Amino acid sequence: MNDAQQTARRLHRTAGLLVALATTGALCGGTAVAAPADQPRTAAEAAGARVPHDPMAAVARMQPSWNLGNTLDAIPDETSWGNPLTTKATFDGLRAQGFRSVRIPVTWYPHQSDTAPYTIDPAWMKRVKQVVDLALEDGLYVEINVHHDSWKWIMNMSTDHDAVMARFNATWQQIATAFKDEPRTLLMESVNEPQFSDATDAQRTQYLRELNTSFHSIVRNSGGRNKDRLLVLPSEETNNAQHWLDDLSTTMSSLHDRNLVATVHYYSWYPFSVNIANGTTYDATSQKDLTEGFARVHDTFVEKGIPVYLGEYGLLTSPYSGVVERGEMLKYFEHVNYEARRNGMTSAVWDAANDFLNRSTMQWMVPEMKALIQSSWRTRSGTASTDNLFLPASGPISAQTITLNRNGQGFAGLWQGDRPLTPFVDYTLEGDQLTLTAGALTRLAGDRAAGVNATLEVRYSDGVPWKLFVRSYDKPAMSDATGTAAALVIPTRFNGALMANVQSTYADGTAAGPASWTTYQSFDNYSPGYTANTTTIKADFLKSLKDGAPVTLTFRFWTGDTVTYHVTRSGDTVTGTVS
Repeated sequence: MNDAQQTARRLHRTAGLLVALATTGALCGGTAVAAPADQPRTAAEAAGARVPHDPMAAVARMQPSWNLGNTLDAIPDETSWGNPLTTKATFDGLRAQGFRSVRIPVTWYPHQSDTAPYTIDPAWMKRVKQVVDLALEDGLYVEINVHHDSWKWIMNMSTDHDAVMARFNATWQQIATAFKDEPRTLLMESVNEPQFSDATDAQRTQYLRELNTSFHSIVRNSGGRNKDRLLVLPSEETNNAQHWLDDLSTTMSSLHDRNLVATVHYYSWYPFSVNIANGTTYDATSQKDLTEGFARVHDTFVEKGIPVYLGEYGLLTSPYSGVVERGEMLKYFEHVNYEARRNGMTSAVWDAANDFLNRSTMQWMVPEMKALIQSSWRTRSGTASTDNLFLPASGPISAQTITLNRNGQGFAGLWQGDRPLTPFVDYTLEGDQLTLTAGALTRLAGDRAAGVNATLEVRYSDGVPWKLFVRSYDKPAMSDATGTAAALVIPTRFNGALMANVQSTYADGTAAGPASWTTYQSFDNYSPGYTANTTTIKADFLKSLKDGAPVTLTFRFWTGDTVTYHVTRSGDTVTGTVS
């Protein structure tokens, strides 16, 4: 089947979901599942959050979704990982910004006895329920789970099988009992990113099947609204590899329960997600990893009428850390939301600690990211081959050409603020090749002070405009430095250039750094301080170096410039010299 046919089939399926939503009242507030006659309506149901009969329509109604990450899942307590206490204002803000559901990860073991009967601290259970109720009463769908317990004790099934199962069962018996009378807008997920140490693939399949089926039995037999609540089951590590999806499909089929939801997570092609192995751009390989992975999920579940909740998506690094370049990051987030939508999946962005939303103000950290993600719920946004136009700090300026990625949109002009640039004078467009003239760039550069001289927008017929930063630069320079294995701070004159990645080798050409398989180490090992004029080499990289063995670092910049630098660790002392 070709790409056009696949797209048509998936969009047809999505259109079918929208029809289902409309007919169940998900879009127009009509008929939905009412509370049983013997159970009074909850505050959440009174707020209008009623669950459609069709599970596909119910999960579709949860779009878009957001994770209350690093909060109730933090170890040991809610604020331990830097987030404030969750309040009603948190969910008021989410609801006001168009979110329809929230995933609330919960780690239980710090608040639970380590031995039978594995009692959960009543105060912790009360706090979790309080947070859940605040979200439900705001009319949001909510999902709760067993979160970091997965790698703290559940992963030990191969060596402590019976004890793990006993604790898992006791944990869910207590959760199911505590939440059995909550409305069906509360979903329960068996375990987050299940993983098992020292186990074969066959054993992993067995262990996860045991956990998922036991969870299903416990919740269904606990009474109240749990008898037909939507239950969420993950694949191994919530991975989209076909054999893990097939295993989950087999488990779900064996349960003969229409109110089940499959869940996977997605954090992009690993080299791009952490900028390692020269993975600086959202290239064809990264895009293929996304499209093929989502297609497998669609064909295994959605095509067969089983709803899918993309319970987490993002990057394996903070989105504004500079590890992944801004424009390449935006291309990824635009694409992942589009692919989720066309494959009929509800998507929940992972927000760890003010990565997207400031928890104190409920304002987005970067408004354009808000606009991009929100726009993706209904359409695509156009992008381009780059978001930076680098101009030399001196000498003549030449015309520059970028390639537009229209993503189905029409070109609607090039703008600076509220002023459109003039076609044929400031720019030309031939097909997807947008060329800014030398005259326009010279005017925009002004006095060519290092850094951003002007900000432009490529506007499309729909979606979010694509920003272009006109930057003046000169070749960057570094100086000698001395530090410790905790950090080496290198004085750096960036001169308007932006660092892309770093290659590190020993004298024999082998890789230097934590990753032995690539000479391009994760960019998270380095921190360019553009305001402070420093480059910090971090402890994880320095401590991995061979004692007394000189290392050559090649700092690569988006301007095409490189700076060669030499580092040697001798015990706890680190010296750096420029070539």
